[in-house]
Amino acid sequence: MILIRHAGPTRPIAIPGVALRPPTAADAVELGRLYFDAYEPGIAAATEQDALDDINLTFENGYGVLAPTLSRLAWAGEQLVGALLVVERAPWPDTPDCPFIIELFTARTHRRQGIARLMLASCAATTVALRVDEENAAALTLYRDLGFRSG
Repeated sequence: MILIRHAGPTRPIAIPGVALRPPTAADAVELGRLYFDAYEPGIAAATEQDALDDINLTFENGYGVLAPTLSRLAWAGEQLVGALLVVERAPWPDTPDCPFIIELFTARTHRRQGIARLMLASCAATTVALRVDEENAAALTLYRDLGFRSG
């Protein structure tokens, strides 16, 4: 299912001790590890190396041109705890012609603390779309609460 959020205001949000910044290619190894650890084995990648390869492909624009002004990494001190990766346009024919969220994930140890909401709120002034599994009730609740609708 593809959901679209049209640009608009959101409630300001901050999480003490969590800072956001855009990702860079220098973050690829740490980001790949978090990507692998954030999902059940085999969901996002079969191995940590597969996850790292996928993240490297993201920085090589394999899923569209990465939008650094919309993408965010969440840090709790020196620990990477979340990532929002947005491309300017997704390369797939069934996706809308707008910035597209290709990944949103948080460390298992930092879930349910508002980190995903914080990262999503950082791109609230832009219309963005994403694809979500209809069985992922927690994600659907978050996205709909932030104004995403089927599109």
